[in-house]
Amino acid sequence: MNTTKVATIISLVALSVATNYVLVGVPNLKVMDFIVFIGGFCFGPIVGASVGILTWMVYGVVNPYGFVPQVWLATMFSESLYGVFGGLLGKSLVSFSLKDQRFRLGVFFGSFGFILTLIYDLITNVVYAVTFGIPILVSIVLGVPFTALHELSNVAIFSVGSIPLIRAIRKVVGGSTIGLVSTG
Repeated sequence: MNTTKVATIISLVALSVATNYVLVGVPNLKVMDFIVFIGGFCFGPIVGASVGILTWMVYGVVNPYGFVPQVWLATMFSESLYGVFGGLLGKSLVSFSLKDQRFRLGVFFGSFGFILTLIYDLITNVVYAVTFGIPILVSIVLGVPFTALHELSNVAIFSVGSIPLIRAIRKVVGGSTIGLVSTG
């Protein structure tokens, strides 16, 4: 891996952590999930997972909401899923063209973001419930407003931001990344 790619990956981790601190006052509205997903999409599942884990290694330890080891480990694992699935998706869309497909791709990326966020929220809510001795169903029901905000905001962010960020990373790194072919 060349220095430009390494610098880009480090930048994704830094951007991910920084946006979490900037948005700390808005529960469950985070750009981090999107950044981790795009990191995986552009550089593969291992790099994507690493961006997610490294982000939570920093943000989770110095978390304004407090540090709970069980929740921290669950968020690291769950966040890495964005990168893994982003990487797998990027590999499967190697020859997919952006030309005349922006709306469909936006819907596709938004749907993908929704599903991954649903999985993330389910895992972290269950771990939170078990850690603090709260019935799992109660934790999930009481978490609906927060998970709904998280899922809907990720749908919007993934839908609107995926194609521009993939193109920007491709331009910075040079050549093609894993993923979309730019033909228009």
